Amino acid sequence: MEVVTRADRRDLHDTAAAVFKERWPEFIFHDEIPKKYMGRVKQYFSRFDIMVLDHDAVVAGGWGVPIPWSGEADDLPSGYDDTLVRAVQAHETGVPATTLSFMAVAVGSTHDKRGMATVVLQELTRRAHEAGLVHVIAPLRPTWKCRYPTVPMDEYATWSRPDGLSIDPWIRTHQRMGARILGPAPDSMVIEGTVAEWEKWTGMVFPATRDYVVPDALNLIAIDRERDRGVYVEQNLWVQHC
Repeated sequence: MEVVTRADRRDLHDTAAAVFKERWPEFIFHDEIPKKYMGRVKQYFSRFDIMVLDHDAVVAGGWGVPIPWSGEADDLPSGYDDTLVRAVQAHETGVPATTLSFMAVAVGSTHDKRGMATVVLQELTRRAHEAGLVHVIAPLRPTWKCRYPTVPMDEYATWSRPDGLSIDPWIRTHQRMGARILGPAPDSMVIEGTVAEWEKWTGMVFPATRDYVVPDALNLIAIDRERDRGVYVEQNLWVQHC
């Protein structure tokens, strides 16, 4: 195994993108905030954008951004989008970062159950400490939350197995690394589109104005046919590693 940054191996960008894309629903890629900020994120924070290679094949990857954070829960960003904005704005205004926020981790489907996600998280944590960052946090997108889209995240986060760990596989991965749950990221991502766009992204039909359960969505999606608008506000879950 070899760990490299995407900046080091630009020839593998397409392969890495395919690994990431297979793990998320199509609608996730239509959030407007990343479109505005990801170019600068890649430019400013390339040391925290890594890939794991196995004989030069991309098997996993992940990335994070450094942000200023006081260590207090009430100073957390509202979620994924707000973290991107805070990271870029702090960098551009010279505000020192104290914290690395994991933003995404993906493992190729042929390499599941090999602990690759933990390898990525550990390497990003090592890089955070190397850079002098004090804290490591993450706005998690829990794997099984889409099975319970009507359940608030703060309640879902309390559901545990007899061994005390979360019922959710992705939360458990972080707990096994020593992470603790801080609380919901209430407005982590906001995705808007026309009804036709939402039907294309989800492969569903939305005949009436109402809230809908959509595969792989953690929360309900509000469709307004009269305004020709669909809005999805996703809650994530903040955890802290150190």
